Amino acid sequence: MFRLMHTLIVLSALLINSACNTGKADITLVAQGKVQHVIVLPAEATKNETKAAHLLQDYIRRISGAQPDIITESNYQDQQAIFIGNTSHGEQYNTRKIKGEGFYIASDDTHVFIHGGSGQGVIYGVYTFLEKYLGCRKYANIPAYTPANKNIRVPARIFDLQNPQFIYRQVYYPAANDPEYMVWHKLQQLDDLWGIWGHSFFKIIPPNTYFTTHPEYFSLVNGKRQPMQLCLSNESVYQLTVDYLKKAISNNPDAIYWSIAPNDGGGFCTCDNCQKTDAAEGGPQGSLLKFVNRVASQFPQQQFTTLAYTYTSHPPKNLKPADNVFIMLSSIDAYRHEPLRSAASAAGFRKDLEGWAAITPRIFIWDYTTQFTNYLAPFPDYNHLQDNLQYFADNQVKGVFSQGSGATYSDMAELNSYLLAGLLWDVKADSKAVITGFLNGFYGKAGTFLDAYLQELITAVKTTHSKLDIYGNPVHNIKGYLSPALIDKYAQLLDKAEAAAETDTAFLNRVYNARLPLEYTVLQQSKFFGNEQYGYLTANNQETGSFIVKPNWPARVKRFVEQCKKAGVTELAEEGMTPDAYAASWDALFTRKWISNLAFHAAVTLAHPFTPEYTPKKEGTLVDGLTGDTDFSYNWLFTYGQDMIATIDMGKNKSINQIRMNFLQDPRHNIFNPVALTVETSADGITYQPAGTQTISPLSEEDNTARINTFAFKLPAVNARYVRVTARCLPAMPAWRNAAGKKPALCCDEVYVL
Repeated sequence: MFRLMHTLIVLSALLINSACNTGKADITLVAQGKVQHVIVLPAEATKNETKAAHLLQDYIRRISGAQPDIITESNYQDQQAIFIGNTSHGEQYNTRKIKGEGFYIASDDTHVFIHGGSGQGVIYGVYTFLEKYLGCRKYANIPAYTPANKNIRVPARIFDLQNPQFIYRQVYYPAANDPEYMVWHKLQQLDDLWGIWGHSFFKIIPPNTYFTTHPEYFSLVNGKRQPMQLCLSNESVYQLTVDYLKKAISNNPDAIYWSIAPNDGGGFCTCDNCQKTDAAEGGPQGSLLKFVNRVASQFPQQQFTTLAYTYTSHPPKNLKPADNVFIMLSSIDAYRHEPLRSAASAAGFRKDLEGWAAITPRIFIWDYTTQFTNYLAPFPDYNHLQDNLQYFADNQVKGVFSQGSGATYSDMAELNSYLLAGLLWDVKADSKAVITGFLNGFYGKAGTFLDAYLQELITAVKTTHSKLDIYGNPVHNIKGYLSPALIDKYAQLLDKAEAAAETDTAFLNRVYNARLPLEYTVLQQSKFFGNEQYGYLTANNQETGSFIVKPNWPARVKRFVEQCKKAGVTELAEEGMTPDAYAASWDALFTRKWISNLAFHAAVTLAHPFTPEYTPKKEGTLVDGLTGDTDFSYNWLFTYGQDMIATIDMGKNKSINQIRMNFLQDPRHNIFNPVALTVETSADGITYQPAGTQTISPLSEEDNTARINTFAFKLPAVNARYVRVTARCLPAMPAWRNAAGKKPALCCDEVYVL
């Protein structure tokens, strides 16, 4: 059925092409399994022209079983031919300009001509010929589909000129690990283009080598030299950078770009000389661009990039990037449920793009198409991908790094990669047709139901006014597009998809993979619901109010983890846990005994507000019977920049022997232990008696390990109705953890009264 479906697609395409060439007979390349054409190369063919010819020869053989000969133009004797590359016979069509890695596919009444521009243009032309005219497909990092056909015909008198919209096109998904996929879809990889990429300061001048002996090379932060960024006004830093690049360029002369950019994080230099430049240019982007321009002037034949990201995102007041410097602007702060050209959250990005575009035509965009904190969470931004790329094109952007989930599988990874690749080449492509073609080809009969599932997700985001945050999680939208009721609706469509694909194991497994995000959402939300409906716990003893794990839950987690491994999930979040580690975290939950808390579901009042986006259960988080793990997004009361003062009302006096609570320490996310804890009790809610105080020493040196710390207070059988816990927040970020504009946060859970 799969082969039949593709045969119909190919026949339809040929009929359409024929309709566009009314009155012109098709050209027959293969008739009844016999080759009618030879493949002709220039007398002195390039490496890429030769590769393109052999690719075409191989695929014609795969389709028809017949293999055309490859000859040079000097040996050509007026046979029917497919001319590849810069042949003299193809010059008649070389009247319209091929730009960059563009190409043309042309034909007269007898011959076919495929000619490319620079780089791999001619190879791109062959792959496009295979897909557009011969019906081949490369859906993912799997073998290409080739139809079986003993008769291969293509339209006569066509001229198909294609030029790339962007000179740099990267889609960062697992399919990028397949070399043929990359070339087929005209994509590039940063490793192939950049000699040094991204956040590069410490790749050039590593602190491990220089900081002890030359702290002046590094940024002055809060009056102290710290290995956070470089001091860009230091002459030795400039000279070391130039020396590094001379050697690196010599060792890698084929690299096109070289990045000179700050590390990911804060801590820009505030020494007098750097501050002087920054004051004149409106911020630290001034000292960065001044430095990059100066280095770039020493290498006029090379192309450099730097990052307009976080504290360097704004354009400078006076400076302009040098002619060999590209600005790579990040869109990291925008939500993804609306197009970037109109979303309120993208207003700052739009202003920065307009500002940079006013001073340079050399702009790349670092864009984001996944949820980094939960790669497997449904992230239905699919309907905005084309509009976003068209917006970039409208603003003369020259290249796009579309950052997905990298090497690990994620929500609709194959579709996202396939669609983005096509749009990066041609932003005006019919995205609906591309999506439909992909779903029907990649999922077979199940494609119709996958399409309905995606449309339901897109519609639900809009009707529930949900936000798509690249740093969100499935619990944030528990009342939005990921509500249990809507999840049931999505599940019914995926059930139908499974039923439609059940006779084909390949299609069925792809549907299972597409279902992973929904199953992940159910599992993650079950941690939030806990002992409530949709939770992973069930009542064990009505009298004691204890709970146990639902009998089917361990097997459900096991199935999920096994399918993750089949799909190629290597981590569930950026720098996050592996499927095995995820299974281990559930095993820890399964073995955790229910603790009968005297304050279970008691009323809680707070003196200071919690942070709602991280605390969906509100005050009740402290006494819901569920304890948080090292992910601050689940089951923690998150208090930002203020003390946590929580008063728990148990409803009546109870005999208390111990009060125990957990705090999360996760410096990477600016979450720290309290510096002091005080516990008090009261019988009337007016007069409180001290039950204990603990002082906690803050971290004195860098330690980004996430860990849970338990603090306990023993009491002499006190009778009380109220318990008040006061956790004093760290007053300021530690000197080693510089995060501009950020305050320390507290995360508490659970408060046990025993």
